[in-house]
Amino acid sequence: MKLDLETSVVLVSFITSFFAVFLSAGIVLGVPAIASEFGMNNVIQNWIPTIALLVVAVFTLPAGQISGKYGVKKSLIIGVLIFLFASIAACLSFSTESFLIFRVIQGIGMAFLNVSAMAMVVQAVKPQNRGKALGFTVTGIYLAGSISPVFCGFLVHNLGWRAMFYFVIPFLVLCIALMIWKIPEEWKTYEKDKIDTLGYVFYGVGILLFIYGFTNLINTIGIVCIVIGLVLLIIFGYYEIKVESPGFNMNLFKNMKFTSSNIAALCSYLAIAATTTILNYHFQYVRGWDAQISGLMLITTPIIMAFMAPNAGILSDKIHPQKLAAIGMAIATLTLLILIFLDSNTQIYLIIIAMILQGIGMGLFTTPNTNAIMSSVPPKETPNASAAQSAMRTIGQTMSLGLLTLVFAWIMGSLKLSSQYAGMIVQSSQLVCIICTIICIVAIFASLVGIKSTDEFNIKNAS
Repeated sequence: MKLDLETSVVLVSFITSFFAVFLSAGIVLGVPAIASEFGMNNVIQNWIPTIALLVVAVFTLPAGQISGKYGVKKSLIIGVLIFLFASIAACLSFSTESFLIFRVIQGIGMAFLNVSAMAMVVQAVKPQNRGKALGFTVTGIYLAGSISPVFCGFLVHNLGWRAMFYFVIPFLVLCIALMIWKIPEEWKTYEKDKIDTLGYVFYGVGILLFIYGFTNLINTIGIVCIVIGLVLLIIFGYYEIKVESPGFNMNLFKNMKFTSSNIAALCSYLAIAATTTILNYHFQYVRGWDAQISGLMLITTPIIMAFMAPNAGILSDKIHPQKLAAIGMAIATLTLLILIFLDSNTQIYLIIIAMILQGIGMGLFTTPNTNAIMSSVPPKETPNASAAQSAMRTIGQTMSLGLLTLVFAWIMGSLKLSSQYAGMIVQSSQLVCIICTIICIVAIFASLVGIKSTDEFNIKNAS
């Protein structure tokens, strides 16, 4: 089969997005087994999925400028190689510390992978097909989310948690081969710019301290870290406006459509990302199910998202993407309203309804929101736009899991998660869902801000 350039780019983006999410989503099923092997308490245990996302958040903006300067294809290959190395190394972990270090390295690879894959699609695919192409890329994300719980649950239950990491290795190698032999072109948009090292130090340290402090708000050190982190992020924003070759073009935020869509993305992932972990803990600790059965249940949401994403992408080429995004978030809010009352007596059919609503809502939201962000900037700025939307996603996901860690630590202290503390797990989960419902409502309104904007950066206006 002979693949043209656009098809090859979309296929590579699909594969890389798929396997990055496959491990990110699947590791949730392996968390109890990993924590048991290394003797982690509930606070450290919650950092297993969180730490990689935190690193992605730190490295996303540098990845945007680096990929634009040296080439998005080259950056994507490097990102996949880093991710591949860390996946192999994670299998060889012998302690909590070594495992978390390799998760950090995985996060670095994921940052370059996320930014470069999306930017390459936008650069290679014609504007009239962009929503459809982005839809397929997002489908890879959701298809991975749908397969991952079942497949990773099976692997963990029958072969151990390391099998999850071994499984991705041949596919990552395949992805590298496709990029080398099927995509001869390279895309560079910031070739003459200098790498903004100082700006990235302000940003990286700032976001690291802010999110770490967020997870430790019950302690004085957490408050101090948040304050210092916010100061550094403000300095970063001011510095980027003044520097000749900024690592991120802050002027993009003058575009209300770009700004509001990014805020909506941040709020949506902050509100929704923790639900998978909450449901997994509910199934394994409150109901006493094993990882395999829990995975079968968790497949509901991502399967629906995988079906919705490409169709929502096609719709976003015809209907204003921000309108679709707002409708999607409104539906997703109903999920959290149901999960507020989640306890040991909750009927299974109600949980399934909640997961279905989440799948429909996020499926309608994500692709149109991405299209709104990417289509609101000129072609030269697509790496920056890709970095921004990736940063909003990962920061939101990290803060969501950080919120989970914070609430669980506040209610449970340093106790290890187990069935004997099911009551406290329920209490913690319900409080998280209450907070996330409020955030979800904010995301609905953020999706609609700037809907009639005609800012100078908008290169495409949906009807």
